[in-house]
Amino acid sequence: MLQEIQRVLQIPELKSKIIFTLLMLVACRIGAFIPVPGINAEIAVSYFRHMAGGGQNFFQMFDIFSGGAFAQMTVIALGVVPYITSSIILQVVVALWPSFQREMRENQDQGKRKLNKITRLLTLGLSFLQSALFARYALQINMTRPGIIAGELLDIQIAGVPWLFFALFIFTMTTGTVLLMWIGEQITERGIGNGMSLIITIGILASLPTAMGMIFQQLNLDSQEPGQMTFTNVIVLMALFVLITLSTILIIQGHRRIPLQYARRVVGRREVQGNASYIPLKVNYAGVIPVIFASSLLMFPATLAGFLGTGNWLGEMATWLQQGSTVYLALFVLLIMFFTYFWTATQFRPDQIASDMKKNGAFIPGIRQGKPTHDYLENTMSRITFMGAIFLAMIAILPNIVGSFLGVSQTISYFFGGTALLILVGVVLDTMKQIESHLLM
Repeated sequence: MLQEIQRVLQIPELKSKIIFTLLMLVACRIGAFIPVPGINAEIAVSYFRHMAGGGQNFFQMFDIFSGGAFAQMTVIALGVVPYITSSIILQVVVALWPSFQREMRENQDQGKRKLNKITRLLTLGLSFLQSALFARYALQINMTRPGIIAGELLDIQIAGVPWLFFALFIFTMTTGTVLLMWIGEQITERGIGNGMSLIITIGILASLPTAMGMIFQQLNLDSQEPGQMTFTNVIVLMALFVLITLSTILIIQGHRRIPLQYARRVVGRREVQGNASYIPLKVNYAGVIPVIFASSLLMFPATLAGFLGTGNWLGEMATWLQQGSTVYLALFVLLIMFFTYFWTATQFRPDQIASDMKKNGAFIPGIRQGKPTHDYLENTMSRITFMGAIFLAMIAILPNIVGSFLGVSQTISYFFGGTALLILVGVVLDTMKQIESHLLM
């Protein structure tokens, strides 16, 4: 391990990329401790803890994604969820927009710039909408827990609406999300790893001390009275942690080898027999992207329902989408499977692979070149993706089932074996692969 670190530090370009990435991530965490002007973070946190009541709903899940920034109502409380939601919407739109697909194929650079521009604008709009709903929700909280919002901001009103509070709250949080979006893009371009995924990961890691503190608190080691958790529960959670970590590594790195053979070629005056090789088809081509997309997409309507729903159908929707409920788990599994197939279909290009194989004189034994090769690769990848999506969904919901069975707080089970751990392991693996590729170069 020390030798690998020394190798990394000996390469100036890679060293500068890693330092730049770390500095950007530190800047993200600084924003998590700066509350919106006029907000009392201590009272806000105490309210969210009281509201959790030992369980977990979408607000607590949102808070884990933002590394505790949501509960404190800081400038980056919305995190990168608006950006991810925008990316999901545009991925679906592009898949259903043939003219844009053709433009992307003909001029990838221009198409990519256009797509990034639309994503940024949509992120800005969603951030504005979510921060406005959050501001309205903060006003409701202030009615039951006075002191969260400074009275000076509420005194300035027009037609009974505290416009100064709304303007300050909305623009501050929207600016924080735009700043995170810019930092994520800078990390992707100038640093190492995927910027948005790393920002989510650093937020999840920031929740580790809280989860560990809850474990010690629920063990009740300072008293003779039995705690909410037992050492048996802790052992089961640790075993679950190891199992899901190993399973995630196996699923992300696992692949099926499709054998290849090359036709005999004449090089100079000699006839060369092509060497046999293979095409590695990943079991889970999308990695943990489906888990991130599914979690973010579920959080968006659930958050809207939580902000606006009071005794109506939106309130019922918030109850249905509460994390750990049957409806939530069913939708979560379906969305993971959908995004696994969707991401694989948009990124995996069997037609391009078949065309390159034909140009290079390569063929799959027993399969003709051209269209038959394309169909074979597409069908094989479809079957592999199905198994990968099933296993990924099972790993994602297993902690919820185990946590309910053991009676463990979902905040703990979620961190030590749920979506958070899947994202954490997947992002670390992806970042390590990029570092290894730089070392090979």
